[in-house]
Amino acid sequence: MTYDLVVAGGGPAGVAGALTAALAGLRVALVDSGPRLGGQYFRHTAVPKAAPGLDRFLRQARAFEARGEVLTRHQVWNVSREPDGDLLVHCLTRDSSGERAVELRARRLLIATGAHDRPLPFPGWDLPGVLTAGGAQALLKGAGVVAGRRIVVSGTGPFLLPVATGLAGAGARVLGVHEANGGLGLGRHPLLALGKAGEAAGYAAALARHRVPYRTRQAVVAAHGEREVEAVTVARLDQDWNVLATRVVECDAVAVGYGFVPQIELGTQLGCVTRHDVDGSPVLNVDDTLRTTVPGVWAAGEPAGVGGWRLAELEGRIAGRSIASQEVPPVLMRRRERWRAFGEALQRAYPVQAGWQGWLRDDTIVCRCEEVPLAAVREAQRLGATDARSVKLLARPGMGWCQGRICGHAVACLAGEKPQPPRRPIAQPVTLGALASLDEPN
Repeated sequence: MTYDLVVAGGGPAGVAGALTAALAGLRVALVDSGPRLGGQYFRHTAVPKAAPGLDRFLRQARAFEARGEVLTRHQVWNVSREPDGDLLVHCLTRDSSGERAVELRARRLLIATGAHDRPLPFPGWDLPGVLTAGGAQALLKGAGVVAGRRIVVSGTGPFLLPVATGLAGAGARVLGVHEANGGLGLGRHPLLALGKAGEAAGYAAALARHRVPYRTRQAVVAAHGEREVEAVTVARLDQDWNVLATRVVECDAVAVGYGFVPQIELGTQLGCVTRHDVDGSPVLNVDDTLRTTVPGVWAAGEPAGVGGWRLAELEGRIAGRSIASQEVPPVLMRRRERWRAFGEALQRAYPVQAGWQGWLRDDTIVCRCEEVPLAAVREAQRLGATDARSVKLLARPGMGWCQGRICGHAVACLAGEKPQPPRRPIAQPVTLGALASLDEPN
C-alpha cells in the first residue's frame, strides 16, 4: 500500500497535520514510537488527567483514528527516496512476536518529531537520580512515577514550572525551582506575554500552595553522592552564569533542563536545508506553508523551530492543508506569525550563557555514553582539534549509544562553535536483528 501521507510523530503537530490531511480525503498513516499518541507534551497514562489543551488534543486524535491509520510503538529510524519518487519510511516495532522492521511507502512526508531536552554537564550529573526535566515529567505523565521524594528543579525557561508543579502535586517535596536567568522573562515583551499571563499565574499559585520557592540567578552546579544523588550544590550566579556563592542542599533527585533540541535527523537524511534558530540550534528551513526544501517533505512543530504546543498544533494544521493542496486561510498565517514570535522571544528571554563551562572540573564527564571527561576534550584541543567534529574523532564524545543527542550541544560550545545539523543515516538506535528482518515479508 502507498499512503498519500505518512506523518512521523504523534504529538500536537503530527495529529493536527494528519487529521487535516485526512479530512481533505488523503490516505494518511500516523506513526509514533510511544504506546499512545501525545508526544512529549501530551504524554499521558491510559486514563489521562486534566492538563491544559489535553482534551482538545484527544478529540483530534480520536477524530483521526476514525479516518486514518495509527501506528503506535513504531519508531522511525530512516527515510529514503525510491527511484519512482515515493518515500520509504523505515520503522522499528515491537509486539508479542518480538522486534521487527516495518516499511511504509508514501508520496509525502510530514516530519513532526518534536524535540528532546538539552542538558548541560556538571560534576556528578552522571549519578543515578539526576534526570532531565523532561525525563522527570515523562515518568510522571506516562507511568505515574515520581522521580524522588525530595527533588530540586534547576535550569532555565518556563518549562521548569509545569515540571515542578506536577511533581509537587504528585506528592514529592520540591525543595526549590532554580532559574539560572533573571526574573524578567518576557517582561520586555508584555504584549506577547499577555496571552500566557493566566497560565503563569496558575503555576505561581501552585508553587505557593505547595510552598515551593522559586529563585532566579541560581542553578545546580554539582551533584554529590556515592551510589546515587544525596545532595547538590546550588550556586548564586551573575548574569553570565559565573558562580558568586554556593550552598549545599540535601535531596534524592534532581530535574534539570536548559531548553530543547529539535529532532531533525529525518530531514537531514533526506537533504533538507537547515538554519540556526534564535538559540543556535539547527532546525529545518521551511516556507510559510511548512514545506521544506526537499520536494514532498514538510515539517511542523519543533523541527521547524521550538515554540510550544499551540504553535506546533497550528503548524500541523497549516502543513496538512498545504499537503492536501488547499489554500491556507490568512488568519492561520497571522496566528502562526504571532506564536512564532512568542517562541523566539522565549528563547531570547532564557538564553544559555557561557558561564556554565566554569562549573566543570577536569574530571567532569562531558559524554556519559563514552565516559569522556572534560580533560580529554581539552587534550584533543591541545592536539589541534578546532571544532566539535575533530574533538569527537580524537576523544570520542558523541560516539556512544545516544550519538551525541545528550552531549552534542555541550561539546559544540566547548569547541567554540554553534551546534551543527546531525548527519546520521540512522535517526534512532536500531538493532542488527531488525535490520536483518528487512528482507522478511511484513
